[in-house]
Amino acid sequence: MKIALDAMGGDRAPDVTIGGARDALALYPAIKKLFLVGDERTLEQGCLEQKLTDPRLEIIHAPDVVEMSESAVDAVRRKKQSSISVATELVKDGQADAVVSAGNTGAAVAACTLKLRHLEGVERAGIASPLPNEFGQCNLLDAGANPDAKPSHLLGYAIMGSAYAQHVLQIETPVVGIMSNGAEEEKGNEFTKETSALIRKYVDSGKAPFSWSGNVEGYDLFMTKLDVCLCDGFVGNVLLKTCGATGKAMSKWLREGLNSNPIRQAGALLAKGAFRDIKDRFNYEAYGGSPLLGVNGVCIIAHGSSSALAIQNAIRVATEAIRQDLNPHIVNAMKAIH
Repeated sequence: MKIALDAMGGDRAPDVTIGGARDALALYPAIKKLFLVGDERTLEQGCLEQKLTDPRLEIIHAPDVVEMSESAVDAVRRKKQSSISVATELVKDGQADAVVSAGNTGAAVAACTLKLRHLEGVERAGIASPLPNEFGQCNLLDAGANPDAKPSHLLGYAIMGSAYAQHVLQIETPVVGIMSNGAEEEKGNEFTKETSALIRKYVDSGKAPFSWSGNVEGYDLFMTKLDVCLCDGFVGNVLLKTCGATGKAMSKWLREGLNSNPIRQAGALLAKGAFRDIKDRFNYEAYGGSPLLGVNGVCIIAHGSSSALAIQNAIRVATEAIRQDLNPHIVNAMKAIH
């Protein structure tokens, strides 16, 4: 398999992207070629400093970068030689099987949508972002690609998300629900009610490759068997950022409380292992990246503040999607609603 890495994307690029590429090449022998896309001179110097000499690595020159503050679609159209655009072109041209980026999320979505187009039967692509769950992980879909979604888009997300859960995460019958303001059937707004009715009709047809849970709440993201949580990209992105901010605030308050006196410090020392386990469970670095489902190629979007470990794991997620031949499964599943 061949992977194109947007080496200039992210808050700490290219140091962490080069480090993540180095570690991924050492860990995943299935990678036959890893394209490091970005400014050639900068990447050559970085590879020299980090002793990245793997013969499977190839640097592809891309002089421009889409900054985090730039308008995504405009930047992709103007900066045709940006690292994300050139990396995506490698997938489009068949030179790479997947693109991985920790850069501007909107730019990654725009580049993949404009250059790769949608898979057959897919109306809108969506980002499936993993959250730690009592039973494994829950994928929030969509986490930001499509803020103005229609009910038919969420039906597509249910099918694509369940295909990802089945074939990549190896979950036999994924459980799918829709984010609402209450679990009761009468709860929700016009959009969620219309979406639920559409999905129930599809489930009743006997074609659904998933179990429908109906309305779910924030609690269910973490504490009930839920593999895919549907929402529009606006709600999903707010949810994702709120979860991240809550985790950081709780960590800060916990540290302050535990360091407030010697007795609490001693207790914290005794519970150090438990705290480490909780931290590991919520550590985004272990999940790596979020697949952009529905485009005609594999696209993995990593967190903007990704470390080398997060980049390495984002590359791992890309290899898993390639290995399981995810997109043909999505195309076949989408045929059931047309």
